Amino acid sequence: MREQIFTFGQYLHRKFGTKVSKVPVSISGFTCPNIDGTVAKGGCTFCENDSFSPSLDRARELKGFFLNLQSTTNPHLEKQLQQVQWQFEALSKRLHNENGTKKYMVYFQSFTNTYAPFETLKALYEKALSFENVVGLSIGTRSDSISDETFEYLAELSKKTEIWVEFGIQSIYDETLVRINRGHDSANVKEAILKAKSHGLNVCGHLIFGLPGETKEMMLETAKAAYALGIDSVKYHPLYVVKRTALANEYARGEFEPISQELYLEVLIEALRLKPSGVSVQRITAGIDDDSLIAPQWCRDKNEQFRAVNEALATVGLKY
Repeated sequence: MREQIFTFGQYLHRKFGTKVSKVPVSISGFTCPNIDGTVAKGGCTFCENDSFSPSLDRARELKGFFLNLQSTTNPHLEKQLQQVQWQFEALSKRLHNENGTKKYMVYFQSFTNTYAPFETLKALYEKALSFENVVGLSIGTRSDSISDETFEYLAELSKKTEIWVEFGIQSIYDETLVRINRGHDSANVKEAILKAKSHGLNVCGHLIFGLPGETKEMMLETAKAAYALGIDSVKYHPLYVVKRTALANEYARGEFEPISQELYLEVLIEALRLKPSGVSVQRITAGIDDDSLIAPQWCRDKNEQFRAVNEALATVGLKY
């Protein structure tokens, strides 16, 4: 009999007694310190953003929007609050109709969702928590972009609702973080995760397998280090190449070879076997099925990916 991998959906169902779905929302004007030039320029090499677009006017427009967002008074806040509401209403209705979902977590997904003035963040988070049947928030961010004030505020919120912070760990190897232009080192990630845990917050760590120059052993060392930091949940991603990125330029020059599906599955299964049983899994693979994908082609078909993952898991007595 195959052993069921502990999923985030199972965790939520056990806690709330019903199906709970994450509803992703994206806020216009949000960016990250790696894109706006605070810690680096151009963003991570795998990240598609306007710095790689020929439209300089659009890049300037976003920069101006973000500078306004960072000001003492945010003239765009009302628009952003409306965006959260519109997105939540549309997606929660669809999830209810398709899956029978009755409870929701609002997932602040795109870019760095703690990288704004505290009052802006507070207004957005509280707006999301005000929606009917919302049981909590999951907030995607970077380890170098969350203040002590925000940590303390989220800790207070967590006393009465479900709060998760999602950090992009990616790799524990500083040479890798430099190569992908991450803008911070592994010590910064460790510090942020330990601080989040000291505030009693739930932490999800994102791991990318197939980063430039990394071996199977390095990928697994990153997974082991993430588990050792006490993360509560994990997302596994293969690195894929999309258009309008620095990584696409490296690929075109023959300086980067994407991870094969076979190697990804090997690393994934070993990482799952090393994972503590109490750490839930939120994502087991990733991809994109539009014309922006350059390579590898096995990341294009999500159904095929899940079929391959499940076949590989079956060989070691696991199921997802």
